[in-house]
Amino acid sequence: MRIIARRTLREFWEKHRDAEEALRGWFKEVSRAKWENFNELKHDFPSASILKNNRVIFDIKGNKYRLIARINFHYKIMWIRFIGTHAEYDKIDANKI
Repeated sequence: MRIIARRTLREFWEKHRDAEEALRGWFKEVSRAKWENFNELKHDFPSASILKNNRVIFDIKGNKYRLIARINFHYKIMWIRFIGTHAEYDKIDANKI
């Protein structure tokens, strides 16, 4: 998967230093993935939540943070739509962000 944009992750871990290692690990694993569908994604990330409009929520650092991404399996692209704390996540609509 090609992830757009890594800068979003970097900016987040600069504010939340404890998230850096987990986000680097997530980025590395997702970058290597060759998923064809959500079933394959769930095999690697069983705790991921699948939403409508090809969106998925990943738990980061033991569910301390949430990352929402939109996926195009055909083109192998993932767009990061949101990353934040649970308090920040509770204030958004994950299906629309």
